[in-house]
Amino acid sequence: MRQQDKRGAGQVWAIASLVLGTGMIIDSAQANAENFGFAGLDVGHLAVSSDDPTHHSTHQPTAIAQGLPLEITAVQIIPQEAGLDLRLETSGGDLPLPIFERAGNEAIAEIPNARLVLPEGSNREERNPIPGIERVQVNNLPGDRVQIVLVGTDAAPQIQPLTEAGQLQVRIVPGEPSSAAINEAPVDGDEIEITVTAERDPAYNPRSSSTATGTETPLRDVPFSVQIVPEAVIEDRNALELGKALETTPGVINAGGRGTSVFGPGFLIRGFEANDGIFRDGISTFSLSPLSTNDIERVEVLKGPASVLFGQGEPGGIINLVSKRPLDEPFYEISGTIGSFETYAGAVDLSGPLNAQKNLKYRLNLSYENYGSFRDFVNGERFIVSPILTWEINDKASLDVFGQYAYNRETIDEGLPLFSQSPTQNAIIDLPRRRFLNEDFGEFSQDEFKVGYRFNYDWNEDWSLRHSLQYLQYDPQRLAPLFNDFVQLPSGDLERLEYFAGGSYKRLFTNGEIIGRFQTGPVKHQLRFGVEYRHDVEKPEFQFDNLFAPINGFNPVYTNVPYAIDPTFFRDDQVDTFSLYLQDQIEFIPQLKLLAGLRYDRVSQLRTTRELGNPREEFRLTDEAFTPRVGLVYQPIEPVSLYASYTTSFNPAFGASRNADGSPFEPQTGRQVEVGIKADLSDRFSLNLAAFDIRKQNVATDNPDTPDPFDQIQAGEVASRGLELNLGGEILPGWNLIGGYTYLDAFVSQDNTIPVGNRLANAPAHQFSLWTSYEVPSGDLAGLGAGLGLFYVEDRQGDIDNSFTLPSYFRTDAALFYKRDNWRVQINLENLFNERYFTASNFGFSASPGAPFNVSASFAITF
Repeated sequence: MRQQDKRGAGQVWAIASLVLGTGMIIDSAQANAENFGFAGLDVGHLAVSSDDPTHHSTHQPTAIAQGLPLEITAVQIIPQEAGLDLRLETSGGDLPLPIFERAGNEAIAEIPNARLVLPEGSNREERNPIPGIERVQVNNLPGDRVQIVLVGTDAAPQIQPLTEAGQLQVRIVPGEPSSAAINEAPVDGDEIEITVTAERDPAYNPRSSSTATGTETPLRDVPFSVQIVPEAVIEDRNALELGKALETTPGVINAGGRGTSVFGPGFLIRGFEANDGIFRDGISTFSLSPLSTNDIERVEVLKGPASVLFGQGEPGGIINLVSKRPLDEPFYEISGTIGSFETYAGAVDLSGPLNAQKNLKYRLNLSYENYGSFRDFVNGERFIVSPILTWEINDKASLDVFGQYAYNRETIDEGLPLFSQSPTQNAIIDLPRRRFLNEDFGEFSQDEFKVGYRFNYDWNEDWSLRHSLQYLQYDPQRLAPLFNDFVQLPSGDLERLEYFAGGSYKRLFTNGEIIGRFQTGPVKHQLRFGVEYRHDVEKPEFQFDNLFAPINGFNPVYTNVPYAIDPTFFRDDQVDTFSLYLQDQIEFIPQLKLLAGLRYDRVSQLRTTRELGNPREEFRLTDEAFTPRVGLVYQPIEPVSLYASYTTSFNPAFGASRNADGSPFEPQTGRQVEVGIKADLSDRFSLNLAAFDIRKQNVATDNPDTPDPFDQIQAGEVASRGLELNLGGEILPGWNLIGGYTYLDAFVSQDNTIPVGNRLANAPAHQFSLWTSYEVPSGDLAGLGAGLGLFYVEDRQGDIDNSFTLPSYFRTDAALFYKRDNWRVQINLENLFNERYFTASNFGFSASPGAPFNVSASFAITF
C-alpha cells in the first residue's frame, strides 16, 4: 500500500471518529489509526475543516476499545427521499465507521470486535429496498466480525456517514459508475472532508515489497525488476509447490534435478542457476526437496545480482518466500485437495490473538500431502508444521519467534534417458512418458527443521533496530541406481550406477541492522546498515563406485532389490561468512530517487575430503569482496517510473577446487546493467518492462592442455541479456490477470573448449505465461468464477555442449471455482489438451517429461 493510501486511510478513521462522536479528539486520532492497522500516520496532515475548531466529543471509551465484542441489537433499513438509511443500534457503546471497499457493484465493509444479536436471527437482508439498490445485507462473520454488503443496480452505492449516540448510521445513495466509496457529508453544521478512500492492493497486483531494499518500498520506487506471485494467484492455480507457483514469473525456469541435485529445487533465473538463492522472509534457507506453498503468503523474485543485501550467490537473482503472519482476529481454515494419480493433500491454518490485549498472536500452519505420478512406480509424501508467535512487547518493541519442521520422501526419477546420434549430437529416446528406468526402491528423503527469532525496536518514528537469528538443519538421504551412460541402440540397454548420498547440513545465521530516516537540507534519506554472520557445517558422505544391474529401456525388468549402503567418500566442511553492508535510499525530489549500496564479504572455508582407505586431505580458502549496486528512478508523472541500475554479485569457488598448478580458484563475479519502465496503467493494473545485460566471470572450463575432464581452469565467461515484460492486476471488476514474456539470449561468451555462442542449458530464448481469472462480483451468481492459463516455452538446449534439444511446448490450464460466505470449492485442469512436453534436462543425461492432462479438486472452509 502506498504511503498516500495509508495516510488517506488514517484520515477516514480519524474523521469518522469525530463524525460519530466516539470520544477521540484529534490528538488521539493517531492511536485510533494504529489500532486498525494504519501505524505510522501523521495525523497533523489530516484533511479536516470545521466551523468549530474546538469540536470534540466527551463520550466514554467503547466496548471495542476495551477489547470486548460489542453487541448489535437492531438493524434498521429505512427508505428516505434522498436514498436509504442503514442504522445499527447497540446495547451500549459506539461503533466505528468501517471502510467500505468497492468491487464492481458492491461496497463491502467489516466491523471488527462486534456481533449481531437480533431477535430475527444472525443476519438481516433486504432486496431492492429502493430503485438503484439491489441488496442490503448485514451478517455475522467468524471471529466476532460483522459484515455489511451493499449492492447497487448499476454501480457500487455511495455511503454518507450520519451520527447518533449508541448507533452507527449511514445514508446509502445509488451510485454512479465512477463515484467514490465514501462521499462528503455535512454533519451537525460541520463540514467533513474525506479526500482518500483506503483500498487494499488488488489481489493480482501487489504494490510494494521489502525484498529488493529490505524496507517496505513501493515497487515503482525500486530501480530493479521484482516480480511477485501473490497469494490469490497461488490459490486460484492450486499451486501446492513452489515450482508450480513460479510458472507465472517470466524469466524463471524450473530446471529439474529433483531428488538428485545437490543444489536444491533447481530454478534458473535469467538463465543462471539459483544456487543458494532461496530465502524465507529475507533469511537464507536451503532444502534439497521441493518446497511447499502451504505456509507462505506470496513469493517475491528479485532479478539480477543481489549480493548487497543477500550475500554470495549467482547473478541471475534470488527467490524470497514471504511467510503467513499472525492475525489480529481469530482465523481457522481447513483445506484439502484430491487429484489425479492418487494425489491427496490437506492443510490447517490457524491464527489469532492469545490474550485480550491482542499483543500476543500466533499462526500455525500444518499440511500433509501424499502424491502419486503419471510415471510408473513414482510417488511421494510431505509433512510440514510451521508455527510463528508474535509478541508486541510495547509500542516500540516486538518479537517474532518462528520455526518449521518438514519431512519429505519421494521416488528418485531421472526421467527419460538419451541416446547418441553421433559423437557430438544426442537425442531423447522415444519412449512412453510414463516409462520409469530407475528402481522403485530408489528414494530421496529429508528431515529439515529451522527455528529462530526476529526482534524489532523503534527508538522513535525515524530510527529502528532489527536483530534476527536462525538455526537450520537438514539431513537428506538419496539412494538410487542412476543413469551412468546413454541408452545403447539398437539393444536399448542402459547402464546404471549404485548411488548413495547422506549426511547432515547445519547453518547458523544472525544479523543486526539499523534503519533510519533523516534529511540533509531538502534531500530525504532512508539508511540501512547491517552486520551479518553465517556459519555452515556440512558432513556429507557418498557412494558411487559400483555399477548396478543394467535395464532395457524398451522392455524394462526391475531388480526390486536394494543394494547395500557403503559410503566410500566423505567430506567434513566448515564455512564462516562475515559481512557488512550499507544502503541509502535518497529522494532528491518526489520525482527523482537514488538507491546506492555497498557490501563487504569475507568467506573462510575449511574443506576436507577423504576416500575410504586413503588419508584425509585438507583445503583452506579465504576470499574477500566488495559488491556495490546503484540505481536511479525518475518519475515524469506519478504513475510512470523510468529506472536504470548497475548491480554486482560475488560467489566463492568451492574450497577444494584447484587449478592444474595447485592454486585455488578465484571467486566467480557477476555484474548486471538494467534499464526499465514501470507504469500503473490504472489504479489496479501495472506493467513492468526491463532490458538487461548480465556477465558472469571466472567460470571453470576444461584445461585444453590435458585430456583429464577433472582438470579445469578459470578462463570462461557466460552472458545473459534480454527483455522482460510483466503485467498484472484487475482489468475490470472481478477480472484479474497476471502474465509475462521473456526474450533471453543466454550464451557462452568466452571459453577454452566450448564454442563461443553456445546457449546455456535449459534457458529458452522465448518464454510466455498468462493466467487470468474472472469471478462474478454480484448478483445471484456472485462468487462463481473461472480461470485460464497459457504457458509457452521455446525449445532449449539440454546441455552446455548443445548436443541435444528439448522441444518447445504450449500448455493450457483451466480452473472453475465457487466462493460463498466462508467456503470455497475449486477444480483445476492442467494440460487441458494433453500436450507432450519436457520440463527440463537433468545434467545432460536425461530429460523430465511433463505431466499429461490431470485434474485436481480442492476445497477450503474458514471458521
